[in-house]
Amino acid sequence: MLADREAAYQKDKTVIKPTPAMYKNEYPYLKEVDSLALANVQLDLQEAYHRFFTVKGTGHPKFKSRKRSRNSYTTNNQNGTVAIDPEHNTIRLPKIGLVRAKLHRLPCEDWILKAATVSRDSKGDYYCSVLFEYKDAIVPVEHPENNAIGLDYKSDGLYTDSEGNQCGSPKYYRKGQKRLKKAQRKLRHKQPGSNNYKKACRKIGKEHVHIANQRKDYLHKISTEITNQYDMVCVEDLDMKAMSNKGFGNGKATMDNGYGMFCNMLSYKLADRGKAYVRIDKWYPSSQTCSCCGSVHPELKDLTIRSWVCCDCKAEHDRDVNAAINIKEEGIRQFLAG
Repeated sequence: MLADREAAYQKDKTVIKPTPAMYKNEYPYLKEVDSLALANVQLDLQEAYHRFFTVKGTGHPKFKSRKRSRNSYTTNNQNGTVAIDPEHNTIRLPKIGLVRAKLHRLPCEDWILKAATVSRDSKGDYYCSVLFEYKDAIVPVEHPENNAIGLDYKSDGLYTDSEGNQCGSPKYYRKGQKRLKKAQRKLRHKQPGSNNYKKACRKIGKEHVHIANQRKDYLHKISTEITNQYDMVCVEDLDMKAMSNKGFGNGKATMDNGYGMFCNMLSYKLADRGKAYVRIDKWYPSSQTCSCCGSVHPELKDLTIRSWVCCDCKAEHDRDVNAAINIKEEGIRQFLAG
């Protein structure tokens, strides 16, 4: 659909909106697929074009990579086509029927099942994420600024907070590198396309999934602890992908920390509890500003300076703790300003 839309525009500047039904005669296997799964792909393409034309900075829609794309599809529930049976531990999917499953969490009786997304990870396991709709009155916390905390990103760890605490990172990827190297060396000696090659690929995928699950479990625990303890969390709006480039020289550590995922977890967990999550501008000079007197010291752009003394008020500062305090104060200011 993307290729035909681009070809039509390049030919005579016309905009067409192809549908999956147009391709079923040419590609008969599409008739075997759930029609709502195809419709959701069409909606995704339309949304991608809408964002491209309306949201500044959004790139042009592009083709999915066969190697790197997430193997998944989404279907909708229509009159019970998607259903969960806790008694027999099964889930019903369109065109497939009943599938045995390990149910992680059971829904309440008043929840309305809307859609299901089936995905496969790199080691070959299948998951089904089920979307429910329900009414839940979220009561906002009054005066969350009275119990606030600021978090400053720490490359050798996860964060430093405004109270002087530092959260280290277990560095799961670095710990698992030895096993990954061994599995990758074995893959190099396999014939591509053979059964042994596929087995070696699955073993590598299993290692990657294990590391990702370890990281996700750790971040869930830390984010839940902060959410339960504080009513407002202030962070910097950092571009983690830009920070992991070769110029900084710490791309592996940055991606292993999972700070972007950690911030996303904080965002939705605080929202569920009616608490505040504030992101301040990444250009705010949190590391260069004295948290005691407010004077700005441009020489602190040098990242090798980890502790310093303010020449105006003579206060001694740890670079990360001072930045976390400034992030907290700026976040409170933005929240009160509306």
